[in-house]
Amino acid sequence: MFAEENAQWGLVHALVLDGKGGARAIARTDLDDLQLRPEESLWLHWDRSHPQTHAWLRTSSGLSEFNCDLLLEENTRPRLLPLPDSELLLFLRGVNLNPGAEPEDMVSVRVFAAHQRVISLRLRPLRATDELLVQLEQGKGPKNAAELILYIGQYLTLKVQDLVSDLSEVVDDEEEKIDADERYNPEHGAIVQIRRRAAGLKRFLAPQRDIFGQLSRIKLPWFADEDAGYWNELNNSLTRYLEELELTRERVGLVLEAEERRLNVRMNKTMYRFGIVTGIFLPMSFLTGLLGINVGGIPLSGNPYGFVIACLLIVAVAIGQWWLFRRLRWV
Repeated sequence: MFAEENAQWGLVHALVLDGKGGARAIARTDLDDLQLRPEESLWLHWDRSHPQTHAWLRTSSGLSEFNCDLLLEENTRPRLLPLPDSELLLFLRGVNLNPGAEPEDMVSVRVFAAHQRVISLRLRPLRATDELLVQLEQGKGPKNAAELILYIGQYLTLKVQDLVSDLSEVVDDEEEKIDADERYNPEHGAIVQIRRRAAGLKRFLAPQRDIFGQLSRIKLPWFADEDAGYWNELNNSLTRYLEELELTRERVGLVLEAEERRLNVRMNKTMYRFGIVTGIFLPMSFLTGLLGINVGGIPLSGNPYGFVIACLLIVAVAIGQWWLFRRLRWV
């Protein structure tokens, strides 16, 4: 209802959580006079690239200049910054599922959270917040600000799980193909890309795991007692995914080593065959070269059967070499 109007201000979503799992949308113009009931919480989700977002944060949000600078800075890694008055800044990363994007080029979501208020910013669309909206429409979403940031962390982690599973399945398929067919050559570029994706994911997921661990230990008055257990579970989940990513990288390394070994074996066999062929033809080349010199005294030069005898001699040398190579187990 207010989506188009709010979009002009850079406001992607403006929702008031009703404390029961649902939410109602409000207009940007209602923010100045908004009065929340004790059970309600406000969630404002902004487009960080919109100039009106910058203007609202610095003039109407009530946040300090320090907080605004952190929320609007260009490049940032996952981090958690507790603030005075039981507030916090939370920077998280999610898998980039936008069309044409690389999943490991993770999308940033920056969150300012306090009792009854959450302000989040994103630069590119984030699938996790879209799914969170569906839950709120069904009345099954977060009830307050603490649950809201917890839901955001959960949905971001679920997307990581899907991507890690996909990478692992690709490596499984490659290993099965290699085991089934010794002549199968995996696509080198695709295998290296899996390793690169795993490394890119680890870069952001490792600090994000530590953030979830910190949130499980933080005691804020507007956090519920059971929230610590959920944050700890997210920490354990990311730990498991990081271990799977490391295992995936090791398995990719083994696939590449197996490919290199097969290429070396194939090259050695090819060079070996060339060596055998060269060894067989070298004496014959010597004989034909010796018989082809234009000097007197060439054997059988006056014999009408000299050419046939020379050919038979060359064939006999070739057969003798073949027998010798077989005896020496060179062929």
